[in-house]
Amino acid sequence: MIYGVATAAYQIEGASNLGGRTPCIWDEFAKGDGNVYKKQDGSVACDHYHLYKEDVKLMTDLGVDSYRFSIAWPRIFPEKGVFNQEGMDYYIDLLKELKKYNIKASVTLYHWDLPMWAYNDGGWLNRQCVDWFIEYSTACFKHLDKYVYSWITHNEPFCASFLSHTLGILAPGRKSVEEGVIVSHHLLLSHGKVVDLYKNTLKLKNDIGITLSLMWQDSLTDSFEDNLAKINSDGLFNRWFLDALFKGEYPTYMLNLFGSKMSGFSFIKDGDLKLISIDCDFIGINYYTRTTAKYDSTSFLLSMMGYSSLPKTAVGWDITPESFVKTVKMVREYTDLPIVVTENGSCWDDELNSDGTINDVNRVDYLKSHLQVVDEMNADGLNITGYYAWSLLDNYEWSHGYSKRFGIVYVDYETQKRYPKDSYYTYREIIKKNKK
Repeated sequence: MIYGVATAAYQIEGASNLGGRTPCIWDEFAKGDGNVYKKQDGSVACDHYHLYKEDVKLMTDLGVDSYRFSIAWPRIFPEKGVFNQEGMDYYIDLLKELKKYNIKASVTLYHWDLPMWAYNDGGWLNRQCVDWFIEYSTACFKHLDKYVYSWITHNEPFCASFLSHTLGILAPGRKSVEEGVIVSHHLLLSHGKVVDLYKNTLKLKNDIGITLSLMWQDSLTDSFEDNLAKINSDGLFNRWFLDALFKGEYPTYMLNLFGSKMSGFSFIKDGDLKLISIDCDFIGINYYTRTTAKYDSTSFLLSMMGYSSLPKTAVGWDITPESFVKTVKMVREYTDLPIVVTENGSCWDDELNSDGTINDVNRVDYLKSHLQVVDEMNADGLNITGYYAWSLLDNYEWSHGYSKRFGIVYVDYETQKRYPKDSYYTYREIIKKNKK
């Protein structure tokens, strides 16, 4: 099994005005009142743009096989139709540094940083955005494929559609059921078209797939109402995307739920779902927690999140490795593709000790327990071929700004100094032991 660490461009790179990069939707969203903790943004972040060699050294010392990161679309196309070689050169340099230390690159094309020029022209609501994404992806494949081990088209389309356009808690902060549904379709369509481009037009040979944020759903109680809420919540979080990708259809019950909030489904064209369900080489899943569904007659889903008594991380997420197993088994209902755990990790209120150590005992326990169930799942034949800890570094945690820490390496944002945490050393020992 491949062991790795994961990051995302907007969360770590900084240098938002350097190298020809133009603003993305997160730069703009962070300016709005109440959108992001203290209106913090990713303009500096972890300054990975300048410190990437130091961060690759941290990965090398950790002993990982692979590094998953994303490319900032507005670095590559700072304007509509305008390619920026300087932006591409940054990623070439990073990939060459990884290659020097035999670290395989797993590259995500879209991790939520839509260029503002694209958003101002309709963004993912505009079907043309699929074509812009193809243009961007083509440039990345042309310049970077020889350095890359695997490609991921999209990170968590659920978040980039429903959390961003229906609940409004992520950029661009829209609050429309209809917009969320349309965006989800265009994201999935762009995935299918880019995989088709990669495999059938360009005839390139590395692995390519997509990463979903999957979350096991339990009902708060065994009541009829809460079980109904669970079905609908599962449909939104999980089945909407799994059914489209592996069955070439959207769940009818979800179409019925959405339909009352929409003007129609004319944005779904003939052949779209066939493209969306194109064969991939793996399925990536990001697993952190589960949720409990409670009936809510005022919600279009008839569902809200209920509170559980399970132990929780610093962002209030239930700690339940058992639900990790259930989530993987759910995916196995759909496909026998290799499963790559592209993100798994936990947030805690870490404290930097005077001697430079960070005793993140809770993260160590979370890491150990979840890696243990990965081993058990593989022993049961569930075929998990990769595990990426989220995250290498403390970073910009979206609407939480810099107030929440997920890294196995502590970042002092004032000095940009890195301090490996106890979890870093624990992960290193686990990797070393499993490579014997």
